[in-house]
Amino acid sequence: MSNILVTGSSGQLGSEIKELSPEYHDSFTFTDRTSLDITDKEALDHIIEKENIDTIINCAAYTAVDKAESDEANADKINHKAVKNLAKIAKEKEIKLIHISTDYVFDGKHYKPYVENDQTNPNGIYGKTKLAGEQAIQEVAPKNTIMIRTSWVYSSYGKNFVKTMLNLGKTKEKLTVINDQVGTPTYARDLAKAILDIIPQIDNDKPEIYHYSNEGVLSWYDFAKEIMKMAKLACEIAPIATKDYPTPATRPHFSLLNKSKIKERYNVEVPFWKDSLYDCLVKMGEKR
Repeated sequence: MSNILVTGSSGQLGSEIKELSPEYHDSFTFTDRTSLDITDKEALDHIIEKENIDTIINCAAYTAVDKAESDEANADKINHKAVKNLAKIAKEKEIKLIHISTDYVFDGKHYKPYVENDQTNPNGIYGKTKLAGEQAIQEVAPKNTIMIRTSWVYSSYGKNFVKTMLNLGKTKEKLTVINDQVGTPTYARDLAKAILDIIPQIDNDKPEIYHYSNEGVLSWYDFAKEIMKMAKLACEIAPIATKDYPTPATRPHFSLLNKSKIKERYNVEVPFWKDSLYDCLVKMGEKR
């Protein structure tokens, strides 16, 4: 049995871990930004001592990709400096650390699924601060630490693409969605289950990076079309190029992640993206 601290527990992934936690024979302490400031090392030390924590799952992150372009200091504070605190504590107290990172550490100019040791080259502030967090962990080098890069996260909790499409699909006759950014969505519940199953198996001398998303390959346009189809919404989806939909932050055009390493090392089963979308829509009461 582990005593697990989950940071960022009110977000999509943290909420899914909370919901799944009764299925596991572990003790959980769930915190969010209101109950724990992970940039405060003393506060972290206190809760870890008080709850006898032996495992940290860091779901906390600054994820406002466009806002980060004008708010670098806060993005860096949460995605980099706070992560360095967690790495130091993990090393000092010899506890396991699972940290969540992102496909945005890549520039999206690849032509085949990214493996963990491919060259990183983030396009924007969000990706740069997340990469800085990864590098901080590697520099501190705590044992029994893993970083999981994921992509296109959605859930029945929080704000995400699936919920946005459902809401718009009920009120709009037609939507335009980008069709030249390719990757794979990740149902946060699938990732949450993978993390909880992996914890007892973690045993490594230096930090390791893994990739996790659902199986398959698609564009945001494909994703939107399938959401409308499964939810039986009449809204028409039309394709649009990234250049015709400018945003403050540049997104990677190709962010497909190779999951072979996590599947082989931890015997993780990765569901197909359509199956996971179906499960999420059923849970949300949106499958018709």
